[in-house]
Amino acid sequence: MVKIGDIELGEFPLLLAPMEDVSDPPFRALCKEQGADVVYTEFVSSEGLIRNAAKSVMKLDIYEKERPVGIQIFGANMESMLQTIDIVEKSNPDIIDINFGCPVKKVVSKGAGAGILKDVCLMEKLTAEMVKRTSLPVTVKTRLGWDHDSIKIVEVAERLQDVGIKSIAIHGRTRAQMYKGNADWKPIAAVKNNPRMHIPVFGNGDVDTPERAAEMRDSYGLDGAMIGRATIGNPWFFKQVKHYFKTGKHLPPISMTERVEAARRHLQMSIDWKGEKLGVFETRRHYTNYFKGIPNFKEYRMKMVTSDDSKDVFAAFDEVLEKFGDYQFAH
Repeated sequence: MVKIGDIELGEFPLLLAPMEDVSDPPFRALCKEQGADVVYTEFVSSEGLIRNAAKSVMKLDIYEKERPVGIQIFGANMESMLQTIDIVEKSNPDIIDINFGCPVKKVVSKGAGAGILKDVCLMEKLTAEMVKRTSLPVTVKTRLGWDHDSIKIVEVAERLQDVGIKSIAIHGRTRAQMYKGNADWKPIAAVKNNPRMHIPVFGNGDVDTPERAAEMRDSYGLDGAMIGRATIGNPWFFKQVKHYFKTGKHLPPISMTERVEAARRHLQMSIDWKGEKLGVFETRRHYTNYFKGIPNFKEYRMKMVTSDDSKDVFAAFDEVLEKFGDYQFAH
């Protein structure tokens, strides 16, 4: 049984990775229904939160049906990060996660996200103080290191565990790699195999098929998989992996009706949560994957991703169901 603090997550849990502009409440709700064991919010800027920036504050919205849920925060200033913990606690999450992995330049240039991998002592100090500040379990998401020559993830993970984190999720690339090349899970397995480690070690990066999830579990011995990009427009990924674990077979393809229904609910929940304009705009990135691989689909996809009015997008869904309702997706 894998546990984060007192939260029991079953055998080899599947976690929805925090993704900017993706893992918002509507998407988390869909993933939760399809078998995600833990979901994380988009990452929240500590500086944005203490300035009460609307976008940061909105990211603290969490709903009962998505528990257990972790709120992920990033920053490199001790005072801001501690103040952030006090604000975040009011949203009553189950977990507080620290982002020490985001490779994006505007985050890294402030010494936050993966930028802190250049200063492991600060990383340790910041984590220690944050753990002391809250009674909630604190977890960390990070990368292997700043670049290939500075991978010290076994030592880093041990030091973070020793100051009190309850789990660590490691993306199998360095900051220098960004999202290029293949994720290397061997150093993550080395963290797990360190006899001094006793907290769960989750792997992240390139878990894009049920077979890869099984490999992470069986060949690398990790405690669970944190999954990001493979879930965009495909909240069923969690269900597909669990079905494969149970039966050794692939789940039959998701039907067109189910896809349209998910896209429709996704859009409606987004509009309910953040209003018509943003709701329509921020759901667009999912449609390509919801309707992947259908021949002669471009005209419908264009309607979905260029219309600013939800009525037009809902109408496009209806047209798709009418025209492609019987379409058989390949395995």
